[in-house]
Amino acid sequence: MSRLERHPERHLVARIGWLRAAVLGANDGLVSTASLVVGVAAAGTGKTGILVAGVAGLVAGAMSMAAGEYVSVSSQSDTETADLDRERAELLDDPEAETRELASIYRSRGVSPETSLEVARQLMVHDALGAHARDELGISEHTTARPVQAALTSAVTFALGAVIPLVVVALAPASILVWLVSGSALVGLALLGGLGAKAGGAGVVRAVLRVTFWGALAMALTAGIGRVFGTVV
Repeated sequence: MSRLERHPERHLVARIGWLRAAVLGANDGLVSTASLVVGVAAAGTGKTGILVAGVAGLVAGAMSMAAGEYVSVSSQSDTETADLDRERAELLDDPEAETRELASIYRSRGVSPETSLEVARQLMVHDALGAHARDELGISEHTTARPVQAALTSAVTFALGAVIPLVVVALAPASILVWLVSGSALVGLALLGGLGAKAGGAGVVRAVLRVTFWGALAMALTAGIGRVFGTVV
């Protein structure tokens, strides 16, 4: 048994679809709900009002994320389907021209003219549409659009992220609620940023700094707005 057979490669690109939606959903749920809670709390609202606002933000945000992801990824899926239908028609209309087109792609990547033509012919016999989808259109199993998966992942992870500040609100004393919500949100964002970077094979430190900076800025701005409007009202 070869070394490759004993140790099959597992590329991180296979995680792109669900990882993007999961990280975006969890971060958005945590940041938006924590910011909403901090802003409402800074305005002098009682715990009950803060919790109501937070729960409403969780439900509305989760549904918005699901709908937005579904519509966005469905548009990508529709485009991919249209391109594949067009390619399928071209393969039926002039397969020889499509063979030469595929061969030219391989030549541009450094394959010799003879080898590229032979490879193109073999792939046309094996799976013509799959070869053109992958090498001409850039559509593969790992990157193809999955609207339902993206919508469900975003909604669930948004709700999970939003639960963190709501739990803190329910348990924290009113006098230090803003500080505890902000602190727990930043810790949660740092963990999410690190986990997302680790799962995607990216640098952990940069991801953590990036997500905590923008989260802190969002909460600071909403706290300031809540303070100003709370004082005015």
